[in-house]
Amino acid sequence: MRRSFLTLLLPLAGVAALTTAAITKPTQGFNIFPIQQDIELGAQVAKQTDSTYRAKGQLLERSSNARAYQLLDGVVKRVLDNGNLKYRTQFPWDVQIIKDDQTQNAFATPGGHIYVFSGLIKFLDDENQLAGVLGHEIAHADRRHSTQLLQKQYGVSILLGVIAGNNPNQLVQMAAGIGQLKFSRTYETEADKYSTIYLNGTRYYSCDGAAGFFIKAEKQGGGGTPEFLSTHPNPGSRITNIQKSAQQLGCTGRNVNNANFQELKRLL
Repeated sequence: MRRSFLTLLLPLAGVAALTTAAITKPTQGFNIFPIQQDIELGAQVAKQTDSTYRAKGQLLERSSNARAYQLLDGVVKRVLDNGNLKYRTQFPWDVQIIKDDQTQNAFATPGGHIYVFSGLIKFLDDENQLAGVLGHEIAHADRRHSTQLLQKQYGVSILLGVIAGNNPNQLVQMAAGIGQLKFSRTYETEADKYSTIYLNGTRYYSCDGAAGFFIKAEKQGGGGTPEFLSTHPNPGSRITNIQKSAQQLGCTGRNVNNANFQELKRLL
């Protein structure tokens, strides 16, 4: 977990470009939908998800939780502005907090609507870990993993019907299950790798932030295992892969002031 001698000698302006290029970026997977349909489907799913958690009293409204959202938005924006997102300007990339201290999870819909459970934020130790998990979920959306998986699960005609508003019951079911999508090993590996690439682009966060989460989750084990691991399995090999990618990028060991992160945890 040390910077290479070559990386240390390069001017700062050239480090991100060179080290990111050293990591092979996977080819975008096949997706029958044009990007506009990712956006439309995501908007429908987000609307239904908001409605579901608001009815339960679990969706934290921005109007009454302004400071918490200010702090979370700061982390999200840093990760989004890393320079490596394909759909940075096309997707809305909003974030909502779900008040559930027993659920340690996060997910992103198609089109970049991000949901973070309070239980996950409270479980994490520092802002690097939060940025790493957010980078992972942002990668699922930006790499269009969700719609690729949904078109396999539901079929193209059903998804088109949901977008057109013809299948409201299907939309409810889809929204309820979006946070439980079980991505393939390929998708998870790709999202892990892009998390390191994104965090490297911030020039602020340590690239192995997601590994810190998985290390803590693996140690915890047992009945208290985070919900995140039910849909994001095999932490052992993933820790190794994330750390290897971060070492290749030369962006480990960045120290972040965690005062804002600790304040966010207190507010929740």
